[in-house]
Amino acid sequence: MRQIVECVPNFSEGRRQEVVDEIVTAMRTEGVVILDVQLDPDHNRAVVSFVGDLATCEQAAYAGIAAAAQRINLDEHQGEHPRMGATDVVPFVPISGVTMDECIAAAKRLGERVARELDLPVYLYGEAAQVPERQSLPAIRKGEYEAIRDSIATDPARVPDFGDKRLGPAGATAIGARYPLIAYNIYLDTNRLPVAEAVAKAVRESSGGMKNVQAKGFEIAERGVVQVSMNLLRHDLTPIHRVTELVRREAERHGVKVQSSEVVGLLPQKALVDAAEWYLQIEGFRPEQVLENRLVAPEPEERSASLVPKEFLTALASDAPTPGGGSVAALSGAVGAALASMVSSLTIGREKYAAVEKDMRQVREQAAVLQRELVDLMATDSAAFDEVMAAYKLPRATTEEADVRREAIQAALRRAIEVPLETMRRSMAVLRLSRTAAELGNTNAVSDAGVAAYMAHAAAQGASLNVEINVMGLRDLDEGDRYRREAGDLLREARSLVDEVDRQVRARIAG
Repeated sequence: MRQIVECVPNFSEGRRQEVVDEIVTAMRTEGVVILDVQLDPDHNRAVVSFVGDLATCEQAAYAGIAAAAQRINLDEHQGEHPRMGATDVVPFVPISGVTMDECIAAAKRLGERVARELDLPVYLYGEAAQVPERQSLPAIRKGEYEAIRDSIATDPARVPDFGDKRLGPAGATAIGARYPLIAYNIYLDTNRLPVAEAVAKAVRESSGGMKNVQAKGFEIAERGVVQVSMNLLRHDLTPIHRVTELVRREAERHGVKVQSSEVVGLLPQKALVDAAEWYLQIEGFRPEQVLENRLVAPEPEERSASLVPKEFLTALASDAPTPGGGSVAALSGAVGAALASMVSSLTIGREKYAAVEKDMRQVREQAAVLQRELVDLMATDSAAFDEVMAAYKLPRATTEEADVRREAIQAALRRAIEVPLETMRRSMAVLRLSRTAAELGNTNAVSDAGVAAYMAHAAAQGASLNVEINVMGLRDLDEGDRYRREAGDLLREARSLVDEVDRQVRARIAG
């Protein structure tokens, strides 16, 4: 699966178009697609959204931070939005083919590099936070640039995760990882700032409002109105329409109406579809009823055909020795991991399964890692077999050549044993995730958890045969016995686990 990461850096400049253009130009590296650039002169802030793989997003973000540090001076900056740095915040957002853990690792790498090469203090926030207090961006940014500048050297709570305890005119930067966020503003038809502040207080989580909502009231002098500015951290758990209705009700308590709203940057289509479904009270709505979705989606039979790995199957069916059974075993394990991930995705965000959401998120993240590792093992297995074949073809005309050949064969055989053993170990991990998915996952997808377990079990069984056949060639019998014992232990545990999952699945299907 192609790796897609979204990065949404916020820069403390929304009035000088030429400065923002310079920053965006610096980020236009190969492999990066700029999706959106929005300037807000009232907030004096620019929000840039771009996508790419993890490595290209890291590089583009670094280039943007470096350019902003050269062109933005926080000592001269004024705007409605809280800020602490020229580049105020840089979040990595996993979209597909990448886990939250990988985005967290990217945030740490970028933070260390920015501090080292650009001499900027960096705070890790969100999912990348090193201490719970820094999960919240407003908590890090409290008091803004001026307060941090004046206290960073003396207040232990202000010590950055990377960099020195001093602030220059480029300020500090928060770098982290998060789930897709919606920047959402609602305008009220009044110029009374205390009303917007009271509504924001009622809405935001930190003061007893809705979970996953950050909110603050602002005066928008140019329009003669006030605004409730919000970040919706998890639209899947706290949807945009519920937030809108709460703002509407709280505003009415003060005799004020909602004038309009706006989205800053990008938002997932599902957020709008969910809002439309709720407001229109549509019964039994399905995403495929959206015309545009049907236009871009192939027919079911075409979709299924397009997903079949034709090149792999053609190579597998040929008379070439690789890919072979070892690669197929690894593929089976990867398919099992993907199914376990699917079950977790169909569980996360459902109110009925809120109590197990944390467990299912762990299943999804671990399954994604295992899926990639097992896919890698497909190629590794073929390479290991090729090494064995190459060793057997070495010359043996002289005693010296025969000794070299013998050692090369033994080394290649060990490699050809370790690879399927690794497939077995990874498949065992998939089986354990499948058990969790079968026990806690969405009941409507429990059969998929069972299939995931069967695929992982097949992977372990198939890989064990590759272990056995290569052990036969080892000259060290004790070494061979050790490999056989480990494979046997794994296989017995795999059989026990798949039986357990089978019973769990059938019990839940029966109700």
